Formats: sequence, C-alpha cells, structure tokens
Amino acid sequence: MTTWLSIGILFTFAAIAFVIYRWGNMKCIGVTPVRKFTFIAILFTSGLDVGLIMFPLTEFAGYADLVSSPEYGFSNPLAIEFGFWAFLIWAFYFLTCFYFCIIEPRVKFFEIPLIKCINNVVIIGTCAFTAYLLLINLPWYLPDLGNGEGIVGSFYLIVFLVIAAAVYSSTNIRYVRILSLVSTWLFLGLIALMWAGAFLSERSSVGEFFTTFALLGDYFANLHNFVLPINDYHEFYLFWWFAWSIMIGQFTARFVSGMRTYQVLLAMMVFPSIPIAIWFTVLYYYSANAIPTAGLYNLAMVIVGVTFVINSLDSLVRLYTDNLNLTVQRFGKARYIIGNITLISSLTLLFKLDFLQIQWVGALAIALILGCFAYILKNHSRTVADIDRSPIENKIDFTKIELAN
Repeated sequence: MTTWLSIGILFTFAAIAFVIYRWGNMKCIGVTPVRKFTFIAILFTSGLDVGLIMFPLTEFAGYADLVSSPEYGFSNPLAIEFGFWAFLIWAFYFLTCFYFCIIEPRVKFFEIPLIKCINNVVIIGTCAFTAYLLLINLPWYLPDLGNGEGIVGSFYLIVFLVIAAAVYSSTNIRYVRILSLVSTWLFLGLIALMWAGAFLSERSSVGEFFTTFALLGDYFANLHNFVLPINDYHEFYLFWWFAWSIMIGQFTARFVSGMRTYQVLLAMMVFPSIPIAIWFTVLYYYSANAIPTAGLYNLAMVIVGVTFVINSLDSLVRLYTDNLNLTVQRFGKARYIIGNITLISSLTLLFKLDFLQIQWVGALAIALILGCFAYILKNHSRTVADIDRSPIENKIDFTKIELAN
C-alpha cells in the first residue's frame, strides 16, 4: 500500500508541474461560475470536514511524544499538524479541479460506465467515513452525554440527524452554496472566539500568538518531509486526501469563474491554508499551555464541526446522485431522502465495525487517476495537446453570477 501511495503522490506532483507549464496562463471557466469569494468558500468548506475541528487537540500530544514516534523529531507538533492538513495536500484538489474543468469535457473518461461506478463508490465511501469521524470524536468533545470514552445512543442520534440534514440540503444547489458561506463564517467566528480566550486573557498577550504562529515556519523549512509518508498515520491522511481529491475536483470545477490556471493553484493552496494556520496555532496554544476547553469552547467546536460535516456531505451526496441520475426529479424528494439516509447510515456503521477502511477508498482513487492518464495517452493525446481554452460552452455571464450569490 505504501508503494502504491508513493506512486500516486509522485505522479500527482509531476502532473501539476506539467499543467502549470503547459496551461498556466489559461483562463479556467466552469459550468456554473461564481464569484471568487464564493468559490474559495465552497472549495474550503467542501474540502474539509469535522476532522479539522476535532482532530488537532487529540493529536498534538502524539506528535510531541518522540519516544513513541521519533520520526516526528524533524519538526514541532504545530508544523506537523499543519503539514497533515494544509498547503501541499491542497494541490491534489487543484489537479482534479483543473482536469474536470478543462480536460474531462473533451475526453469523458469518467463517463465510461465502469469508471463512473468506481468513482461513485469512492464518493459514497468517503461520505460515510466523514460521518464516522464525527461519531468517534463526539465522546471526547461532549463527555456529558456519555462517559467520555464510549459511543452512546445520543451520539448515534446526532450523527443520524446530521446525515439527514445533509441529504435534505443536497436536494437544492442553492442550499449547498448558502451552507458553504455559513460554514466559512461560523469557522471564522470560532477562531475569533477561541483566539480571544487564549490571547486576550490576563495570563497571555497578543505577542504569544505571533510567537506560536512562527512555529509554522518549520513546515516550510521541512516541506520535502511531507511529500511521501512519514509513517502509517501520515499514510492514513494521504490516502484520505486522495479519497477526497477526485470528487472535490469534480464538484469545485463547476464554480471556477475565469481565474487563470496558476491563480487557481495559488487560491487552492494558499487561501484555505491561512485560516487553517491560524486555527491550528490557537489550538496548539491551548494544548501546550493546558488551557481547558470543556464547556463553551467544546460545544462551539462541535457546532462548527457538525456544520462542516453537513456541508461536506451535502456536496458529495449532490455529486454522486447527479452522477448516477439518482435525483429528486427522478425519484421524488421523499424516496431520494430516505434512500440516501439509509445508504450513508449503513456504510457509517460498517466503518465503525472495521469492515471498511478509508485507505481502500484512497487506493481506488489513485487507480482512477492513473487509469485516466493511461486512457488519455491511448485515446486522446492529440485532443488534450490541442487544448488552449476552457470548453466553449462554459461562458461567463456575470449577471447570472450576481443572481447566484
């Protein structure tokens, strides 16, 4: 599995370099273009889930334990957490976003029935894994609802309601856009709340924030260490990002509105990384200084985390139901909602019972990416070589963009 993952990573970065070299200055226009802030909000909130909110506080101590994990000794826990979540790995999303915006309309690899089936297995599996992550993290953040360790009935009910809300939201693309913006603002509000609690108290100062934030420089100084798997846990993350990559690219490609290719790359790597960097800095300060988060802060994190899960799931449900023509128009809203809730809830339980692993889903995504490259070389190399603009049917109508927002 490690070799397969490494092949996928090295191919991805080589492909990104070629895309920038060949089409770096070309304008990218999707089928449903939106304004840049909305695009950034959509890609940010669609590309991240509850793990961003709930994982760091449970992981910093592990990255600092060099006795158990000496491989983390090249950097500090904050830089490692950032490296597992931000900047470089967002380039995966750029490659697939560019592909679905510019190349897929010409080659239609993902319209091949078998490929379409495999791709939607990846999407549905990742949907369920997202809900599973929420389920297993709730005991740590809401200990008052249980014993602080095990999963009780209340947590299953919360996850079920989250899945139901996401499926309902997916019935209308306007809900997806609105929820993306709401998620972004809630996340920024959470950062502000916890930042103030940490750095405006009598025991601290704003200067402490900048001192802690500076630790992130170690990530960029050690960027090469994050390319290939550091250990099994980093491998888990990288497979997870591959599992997300195709569907996030497929979903976000439709919203690009005339940005040049290199600008899309910068937007996808830099803009999401800024709030992530600030958020992780705040959380690391809480962890390093043993500042308690029980009560209001944990509840706020759960609320934002739940919103992120709903936002991620509704995007993915919308994507696979469109791909498979399992739409509201075809089946009616009631059958659509019941069917999707049943499917995702069942698969979430399979992850809980260890019948499924996200590494398998990520491995399938890598197979699709490599298979797509081979298909282009065999059947559409001249077509792709001749590309010099976005598909002609994707024309920007800024009046429609304004109405959409």
